[in-house]
Amino acid sequence: MTNTQKSARSSTAAQKKFDGFTAEERAAMKEHAQELKASARRSPRTAKADGERDVLAKIAEMADADRVLAERLHEIVQSAAPDLAPKLWYGMPAYARAGKVVCFFQSAQKFKTRYATLGFSDQAHLDDGTMWPTAYALTKLTAATEAHIGELISTAAS
Repeated sequence: MTNTQKSARSSTAAQKKFDGFTAEERAAMKEHAQELKASARRSPRTAKADGERDVLAKIAEMADADRVLAERLHEIVQSAAPDLAPKLWYGMPAYARAGKVVCFFQSAQKFKTRYATLGFSDQAHLDDGTMWPTAYALTKLTAATEAHIGELISTAAS
């Protein structure tokens, strides 16, 4: 193989190089590191109140459509599972049991997607057979949707 063939292959491989995480993903990881540092400094007595303050501040920063969904979702979680503690998780509002995230809201704006997401971690008690959903797309909250979310949150937190 000649040197020109080798360099042609090398430049092609360099052009296909994987860039790694997106800017949004890197920002979310930085936010998570800051959240961990902040929670380590907090008093266990004030952790829930501090977490709620952080979540409400993050919701207030969201674009209008996402903010409306997140505010209502926060109310639903508080009503359906008052024992879940609000906290930030990768810069998103989340709700935890014993420090472990059970469910979270991801705004459409966060990763530039076309819909917001209500997601559940493996800590959620939603197991149903051999397969079940762990995330739901949210575009609008109707009375029926809110009732379904309340049931999911209640089951997940049980």
